[in-house]
Amino acid sequence: MSGWVKIAGLGPGDEALVTPEVTAALAEATEVVGYIPYVARIAERPGLTLHASDNRVEIDRSQHALQMAADGKRVVVVSSGDPGVFAMAAAVFEALENGPAEWRDLQIDVLPGITAMLAASARAGAPMGHDFCAINLSDNLKPWSLIEKRLRLAAQADFSMAFYNPRSKSRPEGFVKTLEILREECEPERLILFARAVSRADEEMRISTLAEATPDMADMQTVVIVGSSRTRVIERDGAPIVYTPRFTPGEDQG
Repeated sequence: MSGWVKIAGLGPGDEALVTPEVTAALAEATEVVGYIPYVARIAERPGLTLHASDNRVEIDRSQHALQMAADGKRVVVVSSGDPGVFAMAAAVFEALENGPAEWRDLQIDVLPGITAMLAASARAGAPMGHDFCAINLSDNLKPWSLIEKRLRLAAQADFSMAFYNPRSKSRPEGFVKTLEILREECEPERLILFARAVSRADEEMRISTLAEATPDMADMQTVVIVGSSRTRVIERDGAPIVYTPRFTPGEDQG
């Protein structure tokens, strides 16, 4: 087949953070497929058709992309951040697994991007400098009971934690419950970073503690990073630095 699919991450927002590999793929594409605000970031040009669709239609979007590639089109499926982190890569492969056998002969590449978690961490310092995990707090595709179990176990294991999709207008209670669970499992002084719209013009970074954090500090454009028990702040002139040491007592300190 002459067509192909490339599943690309557009990074957290700043065009300087889009990788050259993704830029090259977009230059070759005949079709771009994705969620409306992500497709809006792609400049129109002759020979390129933009296919923007609403949220929660990831499988339909993926099937459309795969069929266009099977018809000989060069298709880029765009996500924000990294396409393999709570984004379109898994949806495309789900559609591939359950679709026509001929789709499996397509050239399909995943082009990594800078996910919001890493952009936020870099802006703050290195809060994920030791073991960490990422949890999507949306219960659209999994039950809240599973989210709660993962939150408790991650807190008990003393990971630094990054939370995606913390608080939407339709389900604001999820982040309320998240803070309640963390307060049951962690000390009040545990550091929490609220990183909103990182790398964009309206970027906002806020460092808080578990005792001081409130649900309204987060929205769907916010990545929340909860430090481990060893995460600390370096105060200085200008923005403080948040980091987690590479070692814990009893480990080899290489």
